Amino acid sequence: MNNNVPSVDQSNRTVPINLRQSGPTPVEMLIDTRVRKSPYWELSHQAGCWKASIYNRMYHPRGYVKAEDGGMMVEYDALVNHVTLWNVAVERQIQVKGPDAEAFVNFVITRDATKIPPMRARYVILCNEDGGILNDPVLLRIAEDEFWFSLSDSDLMLWLQGVNVGHRFDVEIKEIDVAPVQIQGPKSVDLLVDLVGPAAAEIPSYGLMASAVGGCEVIISQTGFTGEKGYEIYLRDATLYAEQMWNAVVEAGKKHNLMVVAPAHHRRIAAGILSWGQDMDAETLPFQVNLGYQVPRKKTADYIGKRALETARDEINAGKPPYTHTLVGMKMDGRPIDDYAPDFWLIGPDAEAEPFGYVTSPWYSPELGVNIAMGFVPVHRAELGAELWVHLPDHYSDFVGTPVRALVVEMPFRPSVNPNQRERLKGSGLDAAV
Repeated sequence: MNNNVPSVDQSNRTVPINLRQSGPTPVEMLIDTRVRKSPYWELSHQAGCWKASIYNRMYHPRGYVKAEDGGMMVEYDALVNHVTLWNVAVERQIQVKGPDAEAFVNFVITRDATKIPPMRARYVILCNEDGGILNDPVLLRIAEDEFWFSLSDSDLMLWLQGVNVGHRFDVEIKEIDVAPVQIQGPKSVDLLVDLVGPAAAEIPSYGLMASAVGGCEVIISQTGFTGEKGYEIYLRDATLYAEQMWNAVVEAGKKHNLMVVAPAHHRRIAAGILSWGQDMDAETLPFQVNLGYQVPRKKTADYIGKRALETARDEINAGKPPYTHTLVGMKMDGRPIDDYAPDFWLIGPDAEAEPFGYVTSPWYSPELGVNIAMGFVPVHRAELGAELWVHLPDHYSDFVGTPVRALVVEMPFRPSVNPNQRERLKGSGLDAAV
């Protein structure tokens, strides 16, 4: 039981989520050599980056437009109406290469790696033996014998190397000097065509293309962290060519109103896209966070966590889920939430009761005209339409010291231009990927 907010049941966690409400603590980030600067770090600051966090032990730009100039909502407008450039080099690339690459990858991801053809990508998860989610990367299959894990915010290289100590697959596992940027927004395809030619317009969702941008060798994928039309450009030998490639994108983007921005968490929340470390972690089962479709029903090969995940699914089907809380989408009252939340804000069953859950990812959606959020609530209060009460900070509350009303709603909150796999499977009446 978590003693900092004892009314929230965290009995099924070994390390409870810290639910103390400390607020935006006034400290300055220390920039030193213990944390890596990406090849695009200085370029981001030249573009106006003033706010950063840490992601995969790298400095991660998280804000360009200051609050007095409109803040993140200005960046959001550029994303949904024009095209944006993001420094996402924090998505470190772990290469698995060798004769056993497919077999090894198939053992460490829940989905069936044998169904991924070369020059295609997939959103995947990797779990530990208890079924907890270790990472949810985009997996790129560059060749028959080569895969890249484009990481979310946890260090996967050491895990993969450690797994192979005991299993001895004939592969080499290492981080490579490849650093991605994202170009996201409705004009991203026009920008990409200007950069690499008309073939770019034919890249399918989660398809890959080898090309050159500004004379620099790249792999391009139609993927992104928004639900908008968008692409990622993976620059090879990034330490050498970061400026050359970045400047080529910026120059070509001028006629498309390109803006350098931070990852748009308000848009990824609307798309129901999860953020590792906020919405899930190594103590979270896929079934708790709308990732049950990542646990295939027809994969015969063994993989790490398979037994635990199949047991958990049987327990859920029997009406006895092996967890207390599950992730839901919420629409919330209150004033527009226009910045990153410094705490996991608390959720209660009514305005007067003790909290029983917590918000993970909140923001204001300009298109929906309402605050939206993901959050963990007890399983028995997760049904669509359930009324909840969220304890927002005073500057977002309708009335100081009073929680705001929220309703459980379906995710994604709005249709995606690029639907994710969960959306596509649901539309086909399926509950599991291959």
